[in-house]
Amino acid sequence: MTREPRVSCVFVCHDGNGRILLAKRSAAARDEPGAWDTGAGALEFGETFDEAVTREVREEYTAAPQEITMLGVRNVVRPGSHWVALVFAVRVDPAAVRIGEPHKFDDLAWFAPHALPQPLHSQLPATLDLFATETAQGLS
Repeated sequence: MTREPRVSCVFVCHDGNGRILLAKRSAAARDEPGAWDTGAGALEFGETFDEAVTREVREEYTAAPQEITMLGVRNVVRPGSHWVALVFAVRVDPAAVRIGEPHKFDDLAWFAPHALPQPLHSQLPATLDLFATETAQGLS
């Protein structure tokens, strides 16, 4: 356990038409296997936020971001970890999306925000609250 917080770039991928992309975490996932979640990854030394999000979206979903919008920041303190989570909305082409890290994910699927699968990752509701607030303000 590290005693210092780390920085994570969390991204809600969407198609620009109201659907969001969620991944079902595999048994080998770092935490909460079997839960549906958005993507995320640690910010690496020297990266800009957009560089980190672009790298992670490509690694996890094989797609290139078409648009990246910062939604907000969350302080995520859980037993054994502390993350400063920078949350982004990322528009991607659904036709380009594939599982890029099969050791982490069992499935990818598109959902309307009001019809989400279960179980959800424990951190997902707070992330989707930021996304919903931005969507209400005109995010495409």
